[in-house]
Amino acid sequence: MSGPRIVVTRRLPESAIALLEETGDVWVSPHDRPLTVEELHAAVAGADAIVTLLHDRVDGALLDAAGPQLRCAANVAVGYDNVDVPAATQRGVRVTNTPGVLTEATADCAMALILMTTRRFGEGERLIRRREPWSWHLFFLLGSGLQGKTLGVVGLGAIGKAVARRARAFGMRIAYFEPQPVPPEIEQELEARPVPLDELFATADVVTLHVPLTEETRHLVDADRLRSMRRDAYLVNTTRGPVVDEAALADALRDRIIAGAGLDVFENEPEVHPGLLELDNAVLLPHLGSATIETRTAMAELAARNALAVLAGESPPTPVNALP
Repeated sequence: MSGPRIVVTRRLPESAIALLEETGDVWVSPHDRPLTVEELHAAVAGADAIVTLLHDRVDGALLDAAGPQLRCAANVAVGYDNVDVPAATQRGVRVTNTPGVLTEATADCAMALILMTTRRFGEGERLIRRREPWSWHLFFLLGSGLQGKTLGVVGLGAIGKAVARRARAFGMRIAYFEPQPVPPEIEQELEARPVPLDELFATADVVTLHVPLTEETRHLVDADRLRSMRRDAYLVNTTRGPVVDEAALADALRDRIIAGAGLDVFENEPEVHPGLLELDNAVLLPHLGSATIETRTAMAELAARNALAVLAGESPPTPVNALP
């Protein structure tokens, strides 16, 4: 149909495409891979709205390649570190994201990583698949129980709170670091106590990361931070890869500075630091945090509704920036 040109940079669930096609002339990338910069810039030329994924760099160059008629960049993700928001605002482009709809799925993933690392389930599964001989005995693949242990939550936003609720069900105590004020009722519900960031890393049995990627949080977990952790502690990251210095983490795991780590995200996805691939005490997932049919569909549909609202001159459901 004729109408505003909407560019979708990678295949989305059909329900989201159908929403967009009710209003616009929709182009969907035919490639089942991230577009190159050149392909991306060529694709967005003349677009009124673009629906992007976390691997698409939405910067000034892309916005200029799209042209002055571009009104919306709808990112199918909670995080928008791939978007130059000031550049978009300067050009009058509304940026949106998809918070809320992936909270529970990502919290499930974090809890799964906590269990896999502390109980060494990943090691056991790999041993079976290698067809290695084994026999049950009292000291075979001993892990660490969660009951009575402390979960240190770095970032007590929606996902951080959801992980804390799950951890409470496993009998864990909750400590957290969060720069923004946390309502007293949330602290009471989770029986959570605020602690300084350095203290959290130095005392928690498991540290789980739930902060956005910014210049302040890039390599928040570096070699010094890892050395400050207990030798029997575990690190879990389901937020953004560059929050952790991957090379430093590989060294810390190899040298048993910490007991283990569970990662769903990596610094240079889809590449993984080769040192991590060699370690049994690293559980590695290919960015599956929101990977349920229900969640990915809800994310795509929310992004579509955001784009359509902006094109209709309305306020989008989940805006990132405000325009003059």
